[in-house]
Amino acid sequence: MNYDKLLVDYKIRKVEPKEFDLSLAERDLESAKHSFDSEDFDWALSIAYNAALQAGRAVMFHLGYKPSSGEPHRAVFEFLKAAGFDPEQIDYFDRIRKTRHTAIYDAIDAVSRDAASEVLAEANIFVLKIRTFVQEIRTDKSVSPPAEFKNKKPEERR
Repeated sequence: MNYDKLLVDYKIRKVEPKEFDLSLAERDLESAKHSFDSEDFDWALSIAYNAALQAGRAVMFHLGYKPSSGEPHRAVFEFLKAAGFDPEQIDYFDRIRKTRHTAIYDAIDAVSRDAASEVLAEANIFVLKIRTFVQEIRTDKSVSPPAEFKNKKPEERR
């Protein structure tokens, strides 16, 4: 996994690695389902997308990185590609990012029931794949936190 280009382009920056935590993604999946059940399809799609975004951020934080660009959503998905995550899933959610933008900022009732249902299902799959991806990273001894964080006390890592 090589993140040099993303670092040089200031799309990401190094931070102290954190424990892997999908709680925000799981919360968003529940909220998206609730919005879908309430027939608020714009929000269901938006929150399902956010679940995927939060899952991607969880990977970044776990590996010791965070977005630093003016386009943090894109930075997360570019990071996932560089990390070797499923490019088709990443491209799918990058397209959904644009639909989400329309639903949040430009139009009411921009999302159909079918579209919201599809994105909710894909977000569930995405989060499961992220969980598996991190388990694979944990078993791969060649992947580790940035060198500057090794052998340092937490207060020295800032």
